[in-house]
Amino acid sequence: MISEQALAAPHAETMGVQFDRFDKEREEITLRFRAPESFVTPRGSVQGGLVAGFLDEVMGWAHVWATDQAEAPLNLEISMSLLKPVMAGPLIGKGRVVRRGRKVIFLEGELFDEAGKLLARATSTAIPTPRPTGES
Repeated sequence: MISEQALAAPHAETMGVQFDRFDKEREEITLRFRAPESFVTPRGSVQGGLVAGFLDEVMGWAHVWATDQAEAPLNLEISMSLLKPVMAGPLIGKGRVVRRGRKVIFLEGELFDEAGKLLARATSTAIPTPRPTGES
């Protein structure tokens, strides 16, 4: 499971992050989120940069789990496509490792509503780094 320390992180609490499952063979993680009303713009949907945050979270955890919690990605680049408005409330994120090398990793993520409609997609190019422990 995702460590309690990670789930207790202020950003994770704000995003309502909950672990669902990890498929080791596909190196794919599924997380559940809850987008709060405070993320909604006057247009009525979640602000785009905050949508990117959900996708960043799910892509990052895919790599963490694929490396048995030893590494965390440090993003070099994230590209995102918003396909439909993301509304406040429950969301499902799927993140996967596309390719992992010693110096560079490629990740992808998707964000769905509860009905399974694809809302947004992202890819990331990142550097594998030792996973921070959060201890000083």
